[in-house]
Formats: sequence, structure tokens, C-alpha cells
Amino acid sequence: MSGDYVSLASAGQPAKLTLSESLTELTPASDIFVLQGTSGNDRGVAELIDLMGNHNLLFYNSPAEGTNKGPTGLIARDDTIIIKVNSQWDERGGTNTDLLKALIEAIVQHPDEFVGEIIVADNGQAQYGPTFQGGSLNYSRNNAEDISQSVQKVVDSFAGSHKVSTYLWDTITRQRVKEYSEGDIADGYIVNEVINPRTGIMTSYPKFKTKYGTYVSFKEGLWNPQEQTYDIDRLKVINVPVLKSHMEYGVTGCVKHYMGVVSDKLTGQLGTRAHSTVATGGMGTQMVETRFPVLNIIDAIWVNANPLGGPMTSYDAATRADVIIAGQDPVALDYWAAKHILLQAAQNKKYTSILSSMDPDKVSSRSFGKWLRLSMEEINQAGYQTTVDEAHMNVYVSRLSSSPLSPPGLTQPPTPAPQPSPTTTHRGINWAYLTIILAVILVALIVGIMVVRKKKQGSNS
Repeated sequence: MSGDYVSLASAGQPAKLTLSESLTELTPASDIFVLQGTSGNDRGVAELIDLMGNHNLLFYNSPAEGTNKGPTGLIARDDTIIIKVNSQWDERGGTNTDLLKALIEAIVQHPDEFVGEIIVADNGQAQYGPTFQGGSLNYSRNNAEDISQSVQKVVDSFAGSHKVSTYLWDTITRQRVKEYSEGDIADGYIVNEVINPRTGIMTSYPKFKTKYGTYVSFKEGLWNPQEQTYDIDRLKVINVPVLKSHMEYGVTGCVKHYMGVVSDKLTGQLGTRAHSTVATGGMGTQMVETRFPVLNIIDAIWVNANPLGGPMTSYDAATRADVIIAGQDPVALDYWAAKHILLQAAQNKKYTSILSSMDPDKVSSRSFGKWLRLSMEEINQAGYQTTVDEAHMNVYVSRLSSSPLSPPGLTQPPTPAPQPSPTTTHRGINWAYLTIILAVILVALIVGIMVVRKKKQGSNS
């Protein structure tokens, strides 16, 4: 890799963003956790987990209570976790792979010893993208400090120590199958042909066998072929979109990110293309009728703040923000991130006339603000807490400390080892003290010599 690529990946000063903490006494409320100053290739994820834990959203599920863990925690030691990333576009259009690596490291460092499985996955729909053939998990030009670090390279770095794999759902997006419980063991997509009367979507989702032999139905859970049963609770989704503008729908965030779960090909063939239903709240339906994420983490390290400029995002088009945002309410995260990060960054770039495309408070037909609210209605109707009302949001903001890399729970830097003073050698000898002693001895010798000479002179006179 040439030095130009490396310097390009690290170039740019972070945008000057004013991100303020705000707390509410109103209920129900959605919690938003914001960490500034992270490149992804640092303790950013660990400190984000600490920030969550400090406010009662525990990352680790454990029978024992402790730092960032407890019976109400999100991720158990034997869970299978799908990390849903952006893969349809290369360069800054895909999820930051430094962030991905840090997230995987946090999971496998489970305090009860992780014995589960992680699958990094997405569906680039076998269309569009830099090659016009959909997504890839092995691009040569990636969103990272080292741009050669692809999703696949990150996953391969865990080989031999943990069950971590990838699955590009583009490869099965044209293959319609039935559920395991119906006797169909093949990988492919399930499509519900019943059109949702409110949003017009036919929900669809993947089912597949992982590299390690685990049978996964995105909706039903983990399939046990011996017992012919599903384990619905041990399959978890962590939703990790990159924050960027969108040429048709205004903003890509947590909700729009579920376009990488559906099969646009199969639903299109059946007459109701999933992508067309984003405008009517279809991704909200998709979320609640398949599998709702246990956690959303917005990658706003590099963002596309060019109104209507995304979803493709070249290195030159990206703005460095160095922010990651987490929470369980995908609507609140999208609202807050668009308003306080994308709009601020766009204004810094002197955009004026088309800012409304990213404004969550603009609710004209097919606008971002409109379809986000329609998605919210779908999700709320299913019993989840989502909001676009900042009066019902707790926003916790922190900045990355200067501590070295270490597991979550150690937000303070370790106590440094005692350092020798400038007058101390590596063997612990204090030369200043030794010099004083030698000087005293030398003075004593000189005085002694003078006394002896005086006595001799006296005896000779």
C-alpha cells in the first residue's frame, strides 16, 4: 500500500461540533450515549461501554453484578451476535473497521469468558456499490486509519481464538427458501407475501448456516436440528450504521440501515420493492417483524454531511467528526445524530439551501423527518420505546480519555510505574547524593593533609 493511501486515511481535523448533555425528568425517556474524540482505533468503544454502564445500560449479561455487567445486561457469554454493518459502499461509505474490531474485542472480553459466536453481516442487495454488483466485506479501500483493513481482515484476526465469521447476504438475496421448521435446510431468504397495510412492505429476512455450523434464522433464532427447535433469545443483533446523507431518503442511520437485512431483489420480483417502502415507514415494520437490535451504535467517526450526497462516500467527500453514539432507541439516535452532527457539520461546510433534506424536524412527504416518524409509529405500536421528542431524551456526552488500550471498565489510566528522577541512573544510584559524599570525603582528605603538613613544619622550625 502506498503512503498516499495511509496519509489520506488519517487526514483531516475533526469538525468543530458542539454536543451538549441534556437530561429529562419526563417518562418514558430514551437514553443516548455520545463519545467524542475517538478514531475507533483506541479505547473509544471501551469508554462508550463504560458510559452506558454508568447510566444503567449494562453491556454484559451475567448472573454476577459488577462493572458493566449484571442480570439485565445485553450480551451473554454464550450468545450468537450478528453485527450488522454497512457494506454496499467502500471508502467512507462503509462501517469503520477500527470501530468494528474494537466492538468484537469488547464482546470476546466478556467477564464470564465468551464462548458464543459473532457474525459480521450485511446485504448490499447485489446491486449498486462501487462495482455495481452490491456489497463486499473485503474491499481494498476501507473506512479505517489503515484503509487496507477490510471487514474480512478484522474477522480473520480473531481466527483460532474465537468463533467470528462473516456472511455477505448478497450471495443468497435471490434465493427464496422456507424456514428450517418447514424442512428447508438451505441458505436463502424468507419472504412474507402479506403486504403490511400501513407501510406497504413485504418483510423478508435471511436464514443461513455459519462457518462454524450454526443454523441462524434472523427472525426465529438459532435452529437446533437435533431437537427441531429454535432458541429465539440467544440470537442478538447489534446495529452499526455509518452516519451519512442519502440522495433519496435524506439520511442513513439506524433505521434506514435495515435495508441491509431485507431482500430487495425478491420483494421487487413480487411487486413490492422493499427500498420503496422506506418513505412510508417500512423499515420500522421490518425491524419489529423480524428482529429488533439490542443495541445500536452509530459510526460518526467519518460522516457524509453533504446534503443528498450519499450513500456513496469517497475519502474526499467525508467529514471527520470522531464521534460514536449508542442507544437502544434507533429513532432517537437517528433524530439526534442528524440534528446535532450532520446538520452542524453541513453548516460548517457552508451548505444552506438543501439542509432540509437532513433536518429531522422537516416533515414534508417522503422527507427524512416524515419517514422517520412513520417508522417510529410502527416500532411504538409493537411496544418498543422510540421518540423524536428531545424532551423525552437523556443525552450523556463524554470525551475520550488519554488512557492506553485496556478492557472496558478501566476508564482511568493505570498507576504509572515509579520513574527515576533526572539524577537517578537505571540502577537506582542517586548521583547527586553520591557527589555530596565524595565532596565531603575530599574536603576531609585536604584538611587532613594540611594538618599533617603543619605538624611537620612545626617540628622542623
